Amino acid sequence: MNASLNGAVKKRAIVAIARMILTAIYHMLTTGESFNPCDLYKIDMPKEMKDQQKSKAIKQAFKLLISSGYLTSDVQNLSTGS
Repeated sequence: MNASLNGAVKKRAIVAIARMILTAIYHMLTTGESFNPCDLYKIDMPKEMKDQQKSKAIKQAFKLLISSGYLTSDVQNLSTGS
């Protein structure tokens, strides 16, 4: 009986997540708003995870600027403390 309860809980969670996704898509289509992954920083998440994501985004931005020739790798080393 416990396995059937776990299956029911899992199915309910899947339906809830699917509903949230469909609601978001519906609002995007009705308002004409495009998907903006920067909104991910606005959701509630642990501070450590938010800091990790920001750090990763900053490193990626530096790599892009360096590969485009706008910065040298010396600037990245000074700003990140590496």
